[in-house]
Amino acid sequence: MSSVMRLPLAAPQLDDDAWEDLLNYIEERRVIPIIGPELLEVETDAGPRLLYDWIAERLAGRLNVDVADLPQPYTLNDVVCWYLAARGRREEAYTRIRSILRDAAFAPPKALRQLAQITDFDLYVTTTFDPLLEQAMNAERFGGAQTTDVVAYSPNRVADLPDERDRLQRPVVYHLLGRLSASPTYVISDEDMLEFICALQSEHLTPERLFHELEHNHLLFIGSSFTNWLARLFLRMAKRHRLSDPREVGEVLADSHSAADARLLRFLQQVSVRTRIYSGAAGFVDELHRRWTLRRGPATVVPLAAAPQRFVPPDREMPENAVFISYARDDLPAVQRLKAALDAAGLTTWFDMDRLEGGDDYDRKIQRNIARCAFFVPIVSAATERRHEGYFRREWSYAIDRTRNMADGAVFILPVCIDDTDVANASAPDKFKALHFTRLPDGEATPEFARRMLGLLAARRG
Repeated sequence: MSSVMRLPLAAPQLDDDAWEDLLNYIEERRVIPIIGPELLEVETDAGPRLLYDWIAERLAGRLNVDVADLPQPYTLNDVVCWYLAARGRREEAYTRIRSILRDAAFAPPKALRQLAQITDFDLYVTTTFDPLLEQAMNAERFGGAQTTDVVAYSPNRVADLPDERDRLQRPVVYHLLGRLSASPTYVISDEDMLEFICALQSEHLTPERLFHELEHNHLLFIGSSFTNWLARLFLRMAKRHRLSDPREVGEVLADSHSAADARLLRFLQQVSVRTRIYSGAAGFVDELHRRWTLRRGPATVVPLAAAPQRFVPPDREMPENAVFISYARDDLPAVQRLKAALDAAGLTTWFDMDRLEGGDDYDRKIQRNIARCAFFVPIVSAATERRHEGYFRREWSYAIDRTRNMADGAVFILPVCIDDTDVANASAPDKFKALHFTRLPDGEATPEFARRMLGLLAARRG
């Protein structure tokens, strides 16, 4: 970031030109925030605490760790190391942490909610294992629906971004150091960190799409716990070149400790002139959010679920009483328009957008969803006419199977045609042809169609 790079290395804040440059890059979606544990201040019975300090305390109690033997103040790594040295089972620490966080049910901190409201961010990387960032995303952008894509890396399961970044349909939260689980698939100790860092640098274990984005975009390391050599290593790993090589993108390290690390500052001053330090993680987020909101206007922080006629990707799991939309892949743009209009009218709609899963588990998921949806809307079009085979035809068959248990006259299947296809002679089941087709060119739902759907849903519930 050109103006940022003219600042002294350890400036406690950015000047107005630097903020202007940063906001321009954010608007162009050329900035990726990398979230660390300093942003996770949660409300506990004893007052505000950093989440991972609180977890360390609770885990010590659950594992009967003698905290008097630990360095003060002790960390999660200290607790885990003491427990393992006392011949504790490694796997038990992970399942205990999962239970601790499940029982706590903390609300997402203010800083995470502020970052989630910056809708120009479409990819967030987190070095923490907790679910608070994705919860903040779903709350601020999708009215609480579980719509954000969540990806978690582990050395035993290399998970990359679901698609090229410019083709992503949903915002993504990527857990670079693993995600909360009862299994040992996330970082809770220095040994875990070592294994993850080594794996991420391995030729065969690197998430290539993610690291391409980290290399070619500006990065905001906010609230990182990385100190000195780990910070150097992580920067080098993200940029994939010598830090002294010329490059067009830069980084800001916003945390509580880097500015006080003289050796790290000297290193960066000498070899990484594109890296800048900002003192304070929460303060940086607060100022970024304030400036972005002023620049974009308050309407931009309204949850997307409240925005009329705007497409919001469907939940990963189908909500109860949703309208199931069945379609051919080529018709996705029209289906997105249809969903946006029906959502704006107050209906809950769902369709499988990714269709990346396969096998029996995927098929059972679709069968379950069709068995419990409120209505089934098959999309008939030139695309379905061209395809005599396709998974949508299996969905159509499952919907017809469900009607066999329904009373005569019960309304369940509501076929829609989105172009000028001759529905009377279409390659569609006779059961569909016996019903009234609604023609919605390009998926543009009419007010009449939305009202009819709402009326049918009200009658079903009544």
